[in-house]
Amino acid sequence: MNIDPNQPSPSARSSGFSRRALLGGSASLTAATALARTSRAAPAATTRPVLIQVFLRQGMDGLTTVVPYADTHLYSLRPTLAIRPPGTPNGALDLDGFFGLAPSAAPLLTPYHDGRLVIVHAVGSNDTTRSHFEAFEMMEFGDPSLPPGTVSSGWAARYLFETASSATGDLRGIAIGRLPLSLNQAPRTVPIGGFYFKFPGRVETSITRQNAILSAYTARQPIIAAPAIDTIGSFGLGGIDFSQYVPENGAQYPTSGFGTNMKQMAALLKQDVGVEVISLDYEGWDLHANFGPLGGAMAFLLRDLTLSLEAFYLDMLGRPDSYMLVCMTEFGRHVRENGSAGLDHGHGSAMLVMGNVNGGQVIADWPGLGPGSLDQGDLAITIDYRDVLGEVLLRRLGVTDLAPIFPGHTFTPVGVVT
Repeated sequence: MNIDPNQPSPSARSSGFSRRALLGGSASLTAATALARTSRAAPAATTRPVLIQVFLRQGMDGLTTVVPYADTHLYSLRPTLAIRPPGTPNGALDLDGFFGLAPSAAPLLTPYHDGRLVIVHAVGSNDTTRSHFEAFEMMEFGDPSLPPGTVSSGWAARYLFETASSATGDLRGIAIGRLPLSLNQAPRTVPIGGFYFKFPGRVETSITRQNAILSAYTARQPIIAAPAIDTIGSFGLGGIDFSQYVPENGAQYPTSGFGTNMKQMAALLKQDVGVEVISLDYEGWDLHANFGPLGGAMAFLLRDLTLSLEAFYLDMLGRPDSYMLVCMTEFGRHVRENGSAGLDHGHGSAMLVMGNVNGGQVIADWPGLGPGSLDQGDLAITIDYRDVLGEVLLRRLGVTDLAPIFPGHTFTPVGVVT
């Protein structure tokens, strides 16, 4: 590994922002200050797209989202839960003659047919765990061959270290909600509860109290005064009025939490503030019972997720090369349905990559769902998730050497980008 000795190593003790009190006042104030300084600065000089990581936590089922309807074994293993083939009632939406989208994921057809979305199937981490928490750790730290706890800096954090010389903003990374392990130890990175900061306390006295603080601090030395003034000025994120933001190109975001975050993210990206990585989670995919692929829980999740992604895609049409968005999950679901109309923990799943990609295709080295092809009853993994991320890093984000980011991994091109 070619890691700068002046930077934290992947095995260094975690410092700076951690998972403790991630949404507490001090972290929010720090984030607000950095965003205020950044938004007042000159437009960022970097031409790299922003890396957006959407982590679908708790095991998103790739066999429902992107249905391998031409593999007939799917229907014997899931007689009631499998999405039927195209041309049947509530059937899959054909993509390429082998795979199709679940009806509730129909919004993905917009970027897919425009060549801005590529799907990778039978993908994941080569670890053997079926534990959510172990899978999070190994996948986000980027080295599933090592025991949990061996590595403590995240793969996205190491990406930021490797590209530090070209950083242009005070704030390089944002985690919406908790700080994910992929950004553990990341430089100039903060977790925020949302993109809008308001001054704490009663609204009626807000202006009076802000003026009193400004008056007190403006008389101090600049080293003390500047952070205080920046923090006060940051409420409202340095002048970005998220509440009045109007999406472009007819984009209509869902009013859900995820939809709102995607809408506000678009508003932020259009300000060119120099942020390089944004991470957000979408939870709730652990559907052991009452799976509901057509009208239940899974359908609801997919509809909200894909409507939000479609809206973001449309909203950013004027800046199509300004981001690379990756949706990933720690593992998929077991192929055979259980007795509770649900699906237990599995292995392989699907990834979505949106942006400047070789879109309009499903990339898969399909292992098959027959008895001799499954991995302990699960979809076998034939593409390593690090190859998907690695290709994005090498060919879109300015990385020249993947060894410090994914130690010990031998990169194999996938074809997501060229």
